[in-house]
Amino acid sequence: MKEENEKNTFQIRTDLAIEAREMIEERQKTVEEGPNGVVVETEEGECYTLTKVSIVNDEGSEAMGKPKGEYITIESQELKENAVECHEEIIKLLAEQLRKLAQTNEKECILIAGLGNWNITPDALGPKVVSRILVTRHLQGALPEEIEGTVRPVAAISPGVMGLTGIETGEIIKGLVEKIKPSLLIAIDALAARRSSRINATIQMSDTGVAPGAGVGNKRMELNKETLGIPVIAIGVPTVVDAATLVNDTMDRILASMIDQTEEGSAFYRMLQDLEQEEKYTMITEILDPYTENMFVTPKEVDAVIDRLSNIIANGINIALHPGITMDDISKYS
Repeated sequence: MKEENEKNTFQIRTDLAIEAREMIEERQKTVEEGPNGVVVETEEGECYTLTKVSIVNDEGSEAMGKPKGEYITIESQELKENAVECHEEIIKLLAEQLRKLAQTNEKECILIAGLGNWNITPDALGPKVVSRILVTRHLQGALPEEIEGTVRPVAAISPGVMGLTGIETGEIIKGLVEKIKPSLLIAIDALAARRSSRINATIQMSDTGVAPGAGVGNKRMELNKETLGIPVIAIGVPTVVDAATLVNDTMDRILASMIDQTEEGSAFYRMLQDLEQEEKYTMITEILDPYTENMFVTPKEVDAVIDRLSNIIANGINIALHPGITMDDISKYS
């Protein structure tokens, strides 16, 4: 019976803190106040929107379904386009926000992990970012004096996924942390979103760690301060949307439009107003069955977009971590 109940419970999949907050607002109808224990700040740039979601207590954590900490989101539809000037602005913003989250000594080593499966394009963001990272740990003590002070020790790895290696990602990362003793782990991973408009158009950073594979329903060892003993910053981009979630949101928009165009008080109006979530779930499962649990959708241009996004994130990380590197220097080291 328990398994049947769990199966019949429709779960909207999203890794984004801003979407978790939006869902709470939709349920509580408190757009002005939002859930207790959650503080939100928004900043508008010329080509982006910066949103900071701070979960400050246990009540906020329980309401959001996420650990306490800072969640920083950069949204821009131009992330999907070849908009060079906008991308440069976002790289600078990403570097600035990452420095604030990291707060490490410039001499301390930092480990960067590109999570995901490099054989599957929507999941290859992490490995592609790592391929563009300026790694310098092996060069310490061997660099010319004029360069020595501009870079810090950085190591990077793409551990793959358990289906390729037979080893839990968390086990690989934990072993490396114990061996090279970095002061911070930065983990890059592909995420899942609720809104299709946010696919490949959003970058989220947080200081709460990451659970590899969580966005597509895979439960793996979490990478956070509790499991690794060092702070973990997660950087991710939603590259897929769960098909059932997409259908659910589409139905919500259709129903809202139908309600707006239906005479208030009519029998059809009341029927639309009274439509329960369980009834919608039944309709969704009938449409998508037998693929409801494992169907994900990604845009057709995902290959080119992932290349651009990995370049933006890698450059942001390089500028944030290495004290003497600026946008003008990126091409010299790549």
